[in-house]
Amino acid sequence: MASLRLNRDLMVAGRITAEEKSAISTYVGVGIAILLIAGGLYFFFLAQKEKRETTGFDPNRPVPSDAVLKRRLKAEEYTVVREGGSQRAFQNQFWNNERTGIYVDVITGEPLFTSLDKFDAGIGFPTFTKPISKDLLVESVDTSHDMQRTEVRAKRSNAHLGYVFPDPQSPTGQRYVVYSAAFHFIPVEAMKSEGYEPYLPLVEKK
Repeated sequence: MASLRLNRDLMVAGRITAEEKSAISTYVGVGIAILLIAGGLYFFFLAQKEKRETTGFDPNRPVPSDAVLKRRLKAEEYTVVREGGSQRAFQNQFWNNERTGIYVDVITGEPLFTSLDKFDAGIGFPTFTKPISKDLLVESVDTSHDMQRTEVRAKRSNAHLGYVFPDPQSPTGQRYVVYSAAFHFIPVEAMKSEGYEPYLPLVEKK
């Protein structure tokens, strides 16, 4: 009898009561909730950091590394700005864009061209009579593909933008033919909210 009673007592001692199960479930639930909240906060602050690094233009912001750009840019954008790639005429985002705003470097967000200087050259690419400032660009001779052209790059980011050609019909005597993939377009109505308020005078018609 004593042996049976001892075995029964041991079984009862080893059995988890309903109250204990409830407490364990509560602890597990709280732990999962804490992990989910911590993960949510981490991704929120990560998204905020990404937004600060990609919104507006800050001349003191470092130019992202190629590794970061491969993650951040679309494949076509990376191919154009970092590998000197091209796009198809009449099959790119901004060739016929007629909205008012600024065209900014896809890498740094620096404004490079405005809609006031854009015109339709009939070639299927965004074409401008001039940049915001020539000091923002670097020009160099490109002899690839058995041609001699003047390549245009953004000075700060070294992004390949396109080419500049002589054009007697242009008021500046030049036309800048650039690739849509090298730019983000900021419409005038979004310039203030996206950190470009100081650049609004650039798109005001004189």
